[in-house]
Amino acid sequence: MPDGYVTRPDELQLLPGASEAVAALTAAGCRTVVVTNQRGIARGLMDRTDLLAVHARLRELLAADGGRIDAIAVCPHERGACRCRKPLDGLLVEALRRAPWADPARCVVVGDMPSDLEPAIGLGMRAERVGPPGPDAGAVVARILAT
Repeated sequence: MPDGYVTRPDELQLLPGASEAVAALTAAGCRTVVVTNQRGIARGLMDRTDLLAVHARLRELLAADGGRIDAIAVCPHERGACRCRKPLDGLLVEALRRAPWADPARCVVVGDMPSDLEPAIGLGMRAERVGPPGPDAGAVVARILAT
């Protein structure tokens, strides 16, 4: 989006290969968690109801290819107002706390921005960047599933 905020379900566009990649993770028995900054809430561009509608659309798009999202962790705050906003590690720490079976060394964070990956690396997780300019989600997930 030009202003960087998806505020309505019809604005949501998946990265190339993302739906198929999530479907491959689902088929392999992997749990998939979305960890997302949503500063648009703090800025008044959307509210939680709007965000839930966007998330419903995301789940719908992924399900069409057989993918599933197991959980979504959201930071709705303005920059500097919390510990959960990436590149801080609060959302990932919370996701790990809510899934006590999860071993950070066996978790992989996939993101399109370096700030998505920084907290994962700090927590001992594997971090993979998708493009552009990096590889598409399908190539990244194939590499993840091969290891």
